[in-house]
Parts: sequence; C-alpha cells; structure tokens
Amino acid sequence: MAGVFPEHEEAVRLAVGPESITWRRAGDMRTMFGAGAALLLQVAHPTVAAGVREHSNFKEDPWGRLWRTLDYVHMLVYGGPDGAINTGRAMRAMHQRIKGTAPDGRHYHALEPEAYAWVHATLAETIIGSHDRFGRPFTPGQRARFYAEWRGLGRLLGIREGDLPETWESFRAYIDEMCATRLEPSDVVDDVLESLDDPKPPDVRGLGGGRGWVWKAVTLPTSHTMRLATIGLLPETARRRLGLRWTRAMELEMNAVGRLSRSTTPVLPRRLRIVGPSYLRWRRDQIERGPFATAAS
Repeated sequence: MAGVFPEHEEAVRLAVGPESITWRRAGDMRTMFGAGAALLLQVAHPTVAAGVREHSNFKEDPWGRLWRTLDYVHMLVYGGPDGAINTGRAMRAMHQRIKGTAPDGRHYHALEPEAYAWVHATLAETIIGSHDRFGRPFTPGQRARFYAEWRGLGRLLGIREGDLPETWESFRAYIDEMCATRLEPSDVVDDVLESLDDPKPPDVRGLGGGRGWVWKAVTLPTSHTMRLATIGLLPETARRRLGLRWTRAMELEMNAVGRLSRSTTPVLPRRLRIVGPSYLRWRRDQIERGPFATAAS
C-alpha cells in the first residue's frame, strides 16, 4: 500500500494550512447545504452503491455516517500535516475490506480507481457549488487554486496522479461525463432521498424518540430546504440521469434561500466561516477512539 502514497516530504507539502483557499472555504458552515448532494452523487456510482448496500448501516444510522464523514473531511483539512497524512492512510485501509458482488453479478471493490477518486471529486464539486449558491462565490482563480489543493489532498488518500483531471476546466468536463455515463438510479439512491424527506433524530436528549414532536418542529422547515439544495446543487446531467424533477419554481425558491444565506456573509462570525478547528476540538474524544486517531491538536 505504501507505493500509492507520496513520500513524506511531498505529503507534508500537499497538506493544507491557514494560508490555503481550502482551509478558508471548506469549513464554512454553509457548505453543509451540499452534504446531501455530495452523498447522492457518491452513491449513484454503482460501485459505491454496492459497497453501501452491503457494508454500511446508513439506513439505520444516517447520523453516524454524517459524523464519520465530517470527522474525515475536517481531519484531512484542519488536522495538520500529520493528521491529514494519517487520515488518508486510515481511509484507504478502511476501504480495503469493502468488496463483494453487486446485484448484477459484477465483482466490485471500493478501491477501484474510478470510484475511489469519484468520492473525493464530489466533495470539491459540492463545496464550490455550495459557496456559489449559498456562501462566498469563488473567483475563477480561487476555483483553480482550490481544485489544485483538493487534488493534492487526494494524493494523501492514495488517489493516483492520473485519476483526477489536472485542471479545473477539465474537472468540469469530467464531472459532466461521469454524471451522464456512469451514475445510475438504485435503491441506495432512493434511501438517501428518503432520509432527506423524513430524517431520523440523532441520539440527543430532548428531541424525542423516533417521531418526537421537538424533532418534528426542528426538521419540518429544514428538511424541505435540504432536499431542495440537494437536488438543486446536482449538475443538470446528474438530475437527468437519476430522473429527478427540477422546476422553475424550485429554482426560484433555491435562489431566494441562496440570497438570504449569502446576505449573512458580512456578519457571519469567523468560527462559523471556518468551523474545522472548533469541530475537531468538539469531536476530539470520538475521533481519537476512531480510525482517524492523531496526536495533532
């Protein structure tokens, strides 16, 4: 496995710090608008869908899946060079065991280069898309820098140099091609959409069991917005491929939500524009008990 990772000196250079556009933008709380879109793009890939179907408890514990994803992303970006390097190796080791036979009889493995790179690519797509619609839109130069840094972080995960396009412009063509030719609807895609329509409550005191009224009060306004953002942030090619309806009225509603969200930028505290460091402090105990354990503070 060591051969798929860069040498230590290069890996330290590829890790991002406070001077990077990734550090300044990936942890903005408004990127959470893109969480559903990223997950949907991921599980629409047949290899990822097969792995989730056979090896994941997403349906029973969607919040656990979310926390693990946030732990991984924040460690990769905000965990310092050692945290990012350790996280990349841990992620690849975790995916080593995810393999089996899909319903169509095809053998699959989570480390298939196309599928493994695609998961990382979807996060770049939705971070930039979330900022464009709900946060601080990227300039062309910022997009190019962000993508170069994100591609470098992919090397820490063991994504090979040629598995993702070199430039942002070629990345856009790659996203459209993948959406148009490789994604497909499935029961796993349906499960993700269902979880957005009727989200289960997390294990938090006071929200009530299963269908508690407090949980309903919290989620009724937000679940509609999250589903709207999830479908709206998908490339049009992905919506067509998955048969997801998108109307002019939905576009206008999302634009209104976006204007309101972007209007908070001048007054949004730094801790909400760069959530990562405080998130890692909050989740320290859970992370240190999990696969991303690190001595980084």
